[in-house]
Amino acid sequence: MTSPFATDAAPFGRVLTAMVTPFTVDGELDLAAAQKVATHLVDHGNDGLVVSGTTGESPTTSVDEDGRLLAAVVEAVGDRATVVAGVGTNDTRHSVALAEQAAKVGADGMLVVTPYYSKPPQRGIVAHVDAVAAAGDGLPVMLYDIPGRTATTIAPETYVELRRNPAVVAVKDAVGDLDRGARIMAETGIVYYSGDDQLTLGWLAYGAAGTVSVVGHAAGEQYAEMVRAVDAGDLASARAVHQRLSPLVTAMMTYTQGAITAKVALNLLGVLDHTTMRLPLPDANEEEVAIVRAGLVASGLLES
Repeated sequence: MTSPFATDAAPFGRVLTAMVTPFTVDGELDLAAAQKVATHLVDHGNDGLVVSGTTGESPTTSVDEDGRLLAAVVEAVGDRATVVAGVGTNDTRHSVALAEQAAKVGADGMLVVTPYYSKPPQRGIVAHVDAVAAAGDGLPVMLYDIPGRTATTIAPETYVELRRNPAVVAVKDAVGDLDRGARIMAETGIVYYSGDDQLTLGWLAYGAAGTVSVVGHAAGEQYAEMVRAVDAGDLASARAVHQRLSPLVTAMMTYTQGAITAKVALNLLGVLDHTTMRLPLPDANEEEVAIVRAGLVASGLLES
């Protein structure tokens, strides 16, 4: 059973967090901690999780690790939330293997980022997505358009082409152009999710279904409140949530990489025992911990 919010209008739910991947202090995959994090997130406002995305440090995990992590999260919360497997890489064969695995393990959908570094032409993006979708055995696909990391933007006309594949139903947008997104939504019917915590309220106001958040590690309930307010046409209440979360969003999203700050937030909230990363992402330093702590306090999510 998937999330009750998984509908045609919101095929992956409304509030998703791009979940961190916990490691042991010696850098090995920590499945018990992953299940603890997943349970905490679903208990605190999230009706969906993305596993092995960028915030999950997916460039550093193997296909086997991704499969074991996905299985652990599905076991922990798969009856209460949509579990989306991050399967996007810059190697189509690698992504195909991840998609096949995701279908076998029991994911509810797949997140497919635009192939990074290679800078493929638009027809290469379409061929890549089609191959990955075919390997997913019917799992719905959420594209991930984030040119700041991939160096390639999905062109509006490419969305038209991609939508010819019935598996491609949504996009996590980190392009950050609300007007462009509104036009693509209107022209193609693709469902939008905010991929930028600073713009979540704006995306919701423009018609996005929800968010795939980093700050949701600490503020899932608040994002769910924001979604409910927008649905009710109560923009004043939605703006109040946005303003309340603004210090935390700034703290987690502007000083260093979000995977680092997300683990710090979970540690400060008592969910993770430590914040071990895998290089090239270093463990948080004292200044970064202090910044996240101050953001949590300022947003009312941690006592000073």
